[in-house]
Amino acid sequence: MNEPLSASPARPRSRRLALWGALVALLVVAQSLLVYLTANYERVRAQEQVEAAATAAAADVRQTLSRQQQSLQALQWNDPGAAPWRAEAASLLHARRELMRVERRDVAMRVVEAVDSPYQGPVFGRIAREAIEVEAQLACTGAQRLSAPTFSRSYFVPMSDGLGLEMIDLCIPVQRAGRADGWVVATLALTRLLEESVGAETARTHELSFIESDGARLARTGVRRGGGVFVAERIIDLPGQSLQLRVDSTRGSPSLIPNLAVALVLGLSLALAVVVVLLVRDVRRRAAAEARLAETLAFRKAMEDSLVTGLRARDLNGRITHVNPAFCEMVGFSADELMAPATPPYWPPELADEYARRQSVRLGGAPTVPGRSVQEARSGFETIFMRRNGERFPVLIFEAPLVDGQGRHAGWMSSVLDLSAQRRAEELSRQQQERLQATARLATVGEMASLLSHELNQPLAAIASYAAGSLNLLEPGAPADAETMPMLRQAAQRIAEQAERAGRVIKSVHDFVRRREQAREALRADVLFDAVMPLVRLQARKSGTRIELELPEPPPRVVCDRTMVEQVLLNLTRNGIQAMEGLTEPAQRVLTLKAWQTHPRWVSFSVIDRGPGIADDVAARLFTPFFTTRSEGMGLGLSLCRTVIEQHGGALDFVNLAGIGGGRGTEFRFTLPADSGDRAARAADRTAEAHG
Repeated sequence: MNEPLSASPARPRSRRLALWGALVALLVVAQSLLVYLTANYERVRAQEQVEAAATAAAADVRQTLSRQQQSLQALQWNDPGAAPWRAEAASLLHARRELMRVERRDVAMRVVEAVDSPYQGPVFGRIAREAIEVEAQLACTGAQRLSAPTFSRSYFVPMSDGLGLEMIDLCIPVQRAGRADGWVVATLALTRLLEESVGAETARTHELSFIESDGARLARTGVRRGGGVFVAERIIDLPGQSLQLRVDSTRGSPSLIPNLAVALVLGLSLALAVVVVLLVRDVRRRAAAEARLAETLAFRKAMEDSLVTGLRARDLNGRITHVNPAFCEMVGFSADELMAPATPPYWPPELADEYARRQSVRLGGAPTVPGRSVQEARSGFETIFMRRNGERFPVLIFEAPLVDGQGRHAGWMSSVLDLSAQRRAEELSRQQQERLQATARLATVGEMASLLSHELNQPLAAIASYAAGSLNLLEPGAPADAETMPMLRQAAQRIAEQAERAGRVIKSVHDFVRRREQAREALRADVLFDAVMPLVRLQARKSGTRIELELPEPPPRVVCDRTMVEQVLLNLTRNGIQAMEGLTEPAQRVLTLKAWQTHPRWVSFSVIDRGPGIADDVAARLFTPFFTTRSEGMGLGLSLCRTVIEQHGGALDFVNLAGIGGGRGTEFRFTLPADSGDRAARAADRTAEAHG
């Protein structure tokens, strides 16, 4: 009986001890958590301060460099002489301590003028500027390519005091009247750039330095040594170069003692309340998360259903795991039919093996890193799919890695665009372009109808005269002796020559109008000129214009659509002849046609007239469709010419020759791709020319 009585009070006591132990443990855990959170808050706040200081310092450096660039660009607004320029440069160096040297260079990168900072001796005292100007030349090359100021990479310059400075060059291209006229090169010291850019308050509590990608320090300012605990880095993107700024705070790890008492008091008084609050919050957050998840799923499904772009998800084995309605409608198969087989049913049978090999190569590769997958997905690639009815159609696929909630690569997500409508639109545009070119050719021939009638009148009149004379010799009663037959033979020969002359004129016009092929071929430049020369000479005779042809020997070869390029030449020559009519003395009316190889890949053509040139207001709209200065013109000639040349990969432009070497007129110049044929083809051309 005594054992049960003694054991019964022990159970409640043990239970109470367990409850007290649980409460004490709960309090200890809660207090420890509060202490940790307080210390972590102090660390986060200190890190945020360093991040803010780094952001502000980077902004200050960018602003300083921007002001430097604006000040240096102001030096080239005018074209002063050497003394005024040196005075302005010296004033700028006096105002900007970070500027160590300003140079003015000519087009060949030779130093014309140079001014050093008054706050220090010459920067290039120990080592000549010519010995370490590689970075400046690279920066100026980049500035020439971008047509904008460009910074160089940093480089070390030893000084006369035994130390040295890390420098960076800023190259600004100088242009006069739209043409390169030299460079302005400014040398900046990175250490002084930090000192002049960063505020005094930031410098008193932080160490600021420019570092390289491997952590090597280039320049520093601020306190002597940072704590190394709270560090922030920023990339300062500059044209042609980037600087990495590092900000190190003097603060060390936050102390726990000042916050420990507060944490204990709050923990002892709010431990139980915190537990309840945390539980309530957890339940509410869980419910809110579930509601957001359901809403997100509904939103994603509605978004996928409304898309016209097909979406397709595949696992690491290449099997389709998800498709949206747009993809099903695109290929004509249901979602179950697409996800069931290992080989997609929309692969054309004749391309299935190739697609399987390509998929195995892609799926067998390592997953793409997130930063690179975005660029790959945006690039996309084209391929061919098949609809349920067997129709093949082109698609554009953008594909990116599919990552699960744990960050693991789980497959591939693709967006698919149907290009059928785009291809039909491109084909329609091409056909319309061909019709427009044919219309332009017909309009050109229509404008030359009067010239053709004048040209054909002469051979037809000669034919009529010789025919009348022959009939007179053949009339009854006319003497028929030995002298009559040679005269009839000569008359018949003249009739044949004049008929052939008229036939050549008509055939040249007929070939020009009826030609429709668009295939590009390799041919010599003189062949293009010879094809349009009969039509050009028609108008040239009417206005009294001389035609001069300048070609090297042997003539350069080009790859082009012969019909379209002949149209370009005919339009440009006709414009040049019309530009000289009534505005140029008859003795000065000369139209020059030239062709020469300017590059291993390009051949240049020029049509030069001696007219009055092109006014500035007309030049601004010269290549605009339907713009013309002639009442009878359509305004499509030059626009079509530029379109044709750009379709060949070349460029069409013009130059007013008035004031250039005392000349006058206008030069229209365009480029065509050169023929890179083999030696056998060139030898055959030379043999044909020798026997022709």
